[in-house]
Parts: sequence; C-alpha cells; structure tokens
Amino acid sequence: MATKFRKIGVLTSGGDAPGMNAAVRAVTRAALARGVQVMGIYGGYRGMIDDDMIELTSREVSNKITLGGTFLYSDRCLEFKEEAGMKKAIETLKKHEIDGVVCIGGDGTFRGATDLSAHGIPTIGIPGTIDNDITATDNTIGFDTAMQTVLENVDRLRDTCESHARCNVIEVMGRGAGDIALNTAIACGAVDAVIPEVKFDEDALLKKIVRLRRDGKRNFIVIVSEGVEDCSERLAKRINDETKALGEKENDKTLWVETKFCRLAHVVRGGSPTLSDRLLATKMGVRAVDELLAGKSDLVICEKGGEIVTTEIKFSQVLDRMYKGTLKDGMLDGFTKEQLDEMKAIIAEKKKVFEETYALMAELAN
Repeated sequence: MATKFRKIGVLTSGGDAPGMNAAVRAVTRAALARGVQVMGIYGGYRGMIDDDMIELTSREVSNKITLGGTFLYSDRCLEFKEEAGMKKAIETLKKHEIDGVVCIGGDGTFRGATDLSAHGIPTIGIPGTIDNDITATDNTIGFDTAMQTVLENVDRLRDTCESHARCNVIEVMGRGAGDIALNTAIACGAVDAVIPEVKFDEDALLKKIVRLRRDGKRNFIVIVSEGVEDCSERLAKRINDETKALGEKENDKTLWVETKFCRLAHVVRGGSPTLSDRLLATKMGVRAVDELLAGKSDLVICEKGGEIVTTEIKFSQVLDRMYKGTLKDGMLDGFTKEQLDEMKAIIAEKKKVFEETYALMAELAN
C-alpha cells in the first residue's frame, strides 16, 4: 500500500445512474478501512473548481446504497476542459491535501480523469452510465436497473394494449447504444426493436404486424432506442395510419391497430438500484481504492466475464472510438500491434454477441 495516500476524493459526473451511490459508499468504506480519509466532491468536476466538498465518514454514506441518482450530485462542467478551470481544480485538491481521485461516470468523466492524471493527480475511473456504452466492460453501473425500469413500465403498457388491441411504440434511453432497447425488447416480448447498430426495415415490421393481427394477436410492443433519430413518433403514426387504411380498404375494422407513442425519457435513469447494480458498484468501488492505493493511475475498473479487472483509460477510450467508428487521425499512435489486435478481438466478440442477441429477438418476436 502506498503510504503517501492520506486522503482521496470521489466524484460522480455526467448522467446520473442507479448504483452510483453504492459505488461512493464502497469507495468510502474501503478507503476508511485502509486508514485513508475520503472527501466527497459535489457536482463532479464543478465541485473541484468551486471547492464544494464534504468529508465522507462511514455514517455519512449509511443508507445510501438503496438510493437512485447520486447524493454527490452531478454536472457537465465545460470550464474543467479549459486550462484555467483545470488549474482551479488542482489548487482545490492541493488545498485539501487530496492525493488521488476516484471518478465515477462515463467516457467524458474518464477524459477528465486522464487530464487530472496528466497534472500529477492519480485517478481511477468507474463506469457509471445506464447506456452500457463503455466497450471495455461487459456491464456498467446502472444498466441493469435501467432495463428493469423499462421492463416494469412496458409491462404496464402491455396490459392496456391487450385490452384495446393496440400497439405502443416506446422510446427508451441509451444515447447512441441500443443495449437497453434490444435486451428489454426480448424480455417484454416486443415485436421488434429499433436500434442504431442494426438496419431497420419499417416495411417488414408493418407486414409483420398485419400478419400477426390477422392471426389474432391483440397487443404489439415496439421498443426504439433514442439513438435512432426521427423514428419513434413517425413510426407510431405510420403503423396507426396504414393499418387503419387497410381496415377501411378491406372493410375489416379489426385490422386497424390503433398505435400510441410513449417516450419513457429520464424515468429510465431513476429509481432504486437492483441487486446486480449494487453488487457491481460495490465490487468496482473497492477495487478502485485498492488500485489507487497501490500507486496505480489512469485505469478504468471493468467487468469481463464476471470478473473485475482493470484497463488503461486511454485503451478504453480508443477502443470505444474504434467500436463506434469515430476514430480520428493519430488516435492509434503509440499502441502496439498486440494492443490493436486485442481491441479488434474485443470488438469482434461484442459485435458477435450483439448480432446473436438481435437474431434471438427477431426469431421470437411473433
């Protein structure tokens, strides 16, 4: 254990996610058990700049594991990206004699952690985002809870769809990732999922709905990821209008599938974290403290194959870019052939799992 660590900071940044509080609790209690003080930084990197902090004791984090959101609050701080803002943040950390920081959030949070590390403040990142869009980890904190929240709401909507022989097109969060939409589509028995990763055939969906309606099916659920722009409301209107026109043409009112649109929006980000998210957050929080006190920095804590492991933040960020097709010139500089091959293997496996999951959804969506 590195004796230089007397006090560490912990923050949550970016979009809030259920389980962040469990992670803060784990970081705090693990550090205290190792004789290290903990400062909670309010509002993410904004709290560093504004010197808005609180000492976290074991009692201070009591009863927080059940709470959604983040009791340390969150903010997207543009000022932190500027050198002047960074300087203020570093001065605040030095003032409080903070020797290292655990940063809980998504990719933007990790970029900030890397900046701190470059200025001599050791940092460890923990992936907290409902979107599950950190390629280096199988699961992010908040993902499981978000899916459960979607499932509970869709189950309620299905009840009224069945009663009135209707369709609900339901848009869920996920930013540019379709993980929430795809998995919940399977779990709720949706007739289709519209996600950024797979080309969507609207005509085929319309034909399927008509075929299933003729076969006596009464309720229809379509899950759409918010990452697919200009889709949800337009698709709901098309299903409604075209099935109504078909019913009028064939003089068969039962063919009209009255269709409603529902955007769950930030409901998906709230709520008490599930058991899975509490466990994941706890394991990641403890591992983050251990890595930091061992003198490590610029790492993100990941879950791979059920095991808690570490990955370099830069590796994680470039891997994300490679997977999402957003690489820029020079981003691959400095990586060895072995590292690049590893990235390609991770991406190939992730895409394979995604394709298999989508194929499963499509096969059962009837």
